[in-house]
Amino acid sequence: MDVVTKVFVGLHIIGIASLLGGFLTQMKPMSAGTARYTPAMLHGALTMLVTGIALVGLNQAQDHSLDNVKLGVKLGILVVILGLVYVKRDEEKVEKPLFLAVGLLTMVNIFIALLWT
Repeated sequence: MDVVTKVFVGLHIIGIASLLGGFLTQMKPMSAGTARYTPAMLHGALTMLVTGIALVGLNQAQDHSLDNVKLGVKLGILVVILGLVYVKRDEEKVEKPLFLAVGLLTMVNIFIALLWT
């Protein structure tokens, strides 16, 4: 069971990398006002959602104690990210504040995972 959990943690990190990497590749177009949400960002957010839910289930199955408030905050932030990326995924340009919001929320989610104990 421990190996399965580690595989899902790895996939979760890949999802984060895809979302944040997609954001970072659009930094130059963002300064020109032509940034858009890439498919990698949508797929990364979906990967994070699915693997995050799987990780919660695997940890509960092993009777590990979980911080439900932390998980709820992280899920809420991810739902906002996913909503923004999904709704605006087909637009040629995304407004700078909305685009920045996804990057900042992604980084906030990372720091919550690392620093909230």
